[in-house]
Amino acid sequence: MTRVRRYPRWCAVLALAAATAFGAEAPPIFDAHLHYNAAAAAAYPVPAALEVLRRNGVRAILATSVPNDGTRALLAAGSPDVRVIPFIRPYRTDADRATWFRDGEILALVEAELARGSYRGIGEFHVFGEDAASEVMGRIIDLAVARGLYLHAHCDELALERIFNRNAGARVIWAHTGFSTPPERIERWLDRFPALWGELSYRYDMTEDGHLKPEWRRLLLRHSDRFVIGSDTWINERWERYGEIMAWYRGWLAELPADVARAIAWTNAEGLFSRVP
Repeated sequence: MTRVRRYPRWCAVLALAAATAFGAEAPPIFDAHLHYNAAAAAAYPVPAALEVLRRNGVRAILATSVPNDGTRALLAAGSPDVRVIPFIRPYRTDADRATWFRDGEILALVEAELARGSYRGIGEFHVFGEDAASEVMGRIIDLAVARGLYLHAHCDELALERIFNRNAGARVIWAHTGFSTPPERIERWLDRFPALWGELSYRYDMTEDGHLKPEWRRLLLRHSDRFVIGSDTWINERWERYGEIMAWYRGWLAELPADVARAIAWTNAEGLFSRVP
């Protein structure tokens, strides 16, 4: 991403509405798209970062970082009340974002990280169109399937197709659920691939005037077990506004049945990682 997305000015209103709707029963949050990059680690040492999460009711995170040191630092903290699910970011620096899928050295990076143990997936990575059919990408996909790892893919629909074409056993968390893919197309993808989950960061198009759009409500109700939420703290501004991001989620979650809200906020992601692969 190259520009900062501003947050709806009604986030504070949503937070109040969510608190009223959930009361003391507000579900915990599993942040399934959290980055703890070098800049964030400098501004928010591990204890401070964990406190941001606790303050916002976050009890588990899918953590990635550039470099991967940040993820390992969060995991090493051994927090008793914020579970860390580590994923390997296949980037040495942000510059790898545009070339990693054709760089054989990335395979060595991934394999070296896997040798450390603990990792549950690979990503978030960016890949679009036919780049997802590259040999390096194919080997990453096959490695993930062989090791029982999830792929956290920031990709378009063609790349998603190529991932599943390469290996039908792939398990994919679709970052931003395609970013701009409309609900009716998302529904077709979910129907087609049972091992696909949609992650909803930056999908501000889901709401209008602070309320969930009807087409999104229908999709979330029909596939309540297939969505997770995330902060996407790719820059420090997202850390600074972490409370507003979570307030936006809690606002529209409060418009759903309590069991559906809890599934999307917590149970779906927790279920993915409740067992050792």
